[in-house]
Amino acid sequence: MSDDTRSETYAELAAVGPYGVRPGHALITMVEPHPGHEYAYNRWYEDDHYYAGAMAMPWMFAGRRWVATRELQLLRRPEKSAVARPVTAGCYLSTYWITEGRYDEHMRWTVGINKRLNRDARVYQDRTHVFTAFQDHVATVYRDGAAGPRDFHALDHPYAGLVLEVVDAQGAEQREELLEWLRSRALPRVLAPGGSAAGPAAMVVAFRPTPLPGDRMSYVKQVEGVDDRLTLLWFLDTDPRECWEQYFAGREEAVAGSGLGKVELLAPFVPTVPGTDRYVDQLR
Repeated sequence: MSDDTRSETYAELAAVGPYGVRPGHALITMVEPHPGHEYAYNRWYEDDHYYAGAMAMPWMFAGRRWVATRELQLLRRPEKSAVARPVTAGCYLSTYWITEGRYDEHMRWTVGINKRLNRDARVYQDRTHVFTAFQDHVATVYRDGAAGPRDFHALDHPYAGLVLEVVDAQGAEQREELLEWLRSRALPRVLAPGGSAAGPAAMVVAFRPTPLPGDRMSYVKQVEGVDDRLTLLWFLDTDPRECWEQYFAGREEAVAGSGLGKVELLAPFVPTVPGTDRYVDQLR
């Protein structure tokens, strides 16, 4: 190892600044491998990019991959989505937590390492980013109060499914009102219907997207909806197919009925099995 990789700067950086465990920020990225490239994409992401392009970076402390089989893709709503075109696009979802207050430092590192990976031909090109955004945490709503896993555990706890919900407020000035309605009224009613602990979702973690830096990789488009959009991650104890009709089929109508926003994507996923190609043969 050359001397220039042993810089004392590493110790200096670790000794200052925030170092809590709260997921103050997230990277949420939904990707569609091009037809015929599903197996190769999955192996590249699991065997290389998940680690070298994400988890090995400073301040990114948890991650998990999710997959939508064709059966799950066909449950998505609405049919005409402002996020996914067609709504079935984006069969893989990766979610990562970033330490609160460390977004800028992490972003500088991730741009630098991804430029290097690209130069070294370690970026798989036969894929399309459907919905990729760094996001700021704005709320977590729990089903079980103080019991059970916290949001910083969510990507390590063995949840059976996840639902990605993207909601657009009527305008930028309505987003905070939409968030408050979700946090105080709408989400608790789904998490614990009738005041019981019967809902299949243990928690909902909410974020608002942030713009990508100007020096991002060219294959990742700039984030849309940074002024009026909210991203919700529902962590489920059960397979989403088992609770879809009862708990999620009416989400569009519920949000529209508030007069505050519109659901632009409601997409169920199950966790991948790391180190395997499980589900790859069920994507099409």
